[in-house]
Amino acid sequence: MAKKQMSRDGYEKLEKELAYLITEKRAEVAQKLKEARSFGDLSENAEYDEAKNDQGILEAQIVELQKTLENAEVVDDDKVSVDEIGMSSIIKIRKVGTDKIETFTIVGTNHADIKSGKLSDESPIGKASLKKKVGDIFTVEAPAGEIKFEVLEISK
Repeated sequence: MAKKQMSRDGYEKLEKELAYLITEKRAEVAQKLKEARSFGDLSENAEYDEAKNDQGILEAQIVELQKTLENAEVVDDDKVSVDEIGMSSIIKIRKVGTDKIETFTIVGTNHADIKSGKLSDESPIGKASLKKKVGDIFTVEAPAGEIKFEVLEISK
């Protein structure tokens, strides 16, 4: 599996989330299971079934976070290039043929939040913009057809 680039901040947030799931959330689910067992017959115990389901979901989340962290390549801010777009780049792009300029920060999928201008590196615009330089024009496939963007600025 290829290493996935991630900002230091993003990596630390995932570490905190993993620690919370392992320490606090596991204890909560274990307590629910214990309480549900005390209700008696497990074959007709909806609380027990729900607690077992919660446990399965939690363990899957833990495994997924562990894999993500194991396969992460942390990109420190001082290594963020202003020559070409990469992880943690702040980009200003303009939709070709319009005056509409947008600013985004390229982040990992786990931290994408379009409302706050954080665009996933796996989103159509994020993926198409990677490795581009100021002045480059890139094309994004959209349901309405191809959209072209021009890279106006790259910063960190």
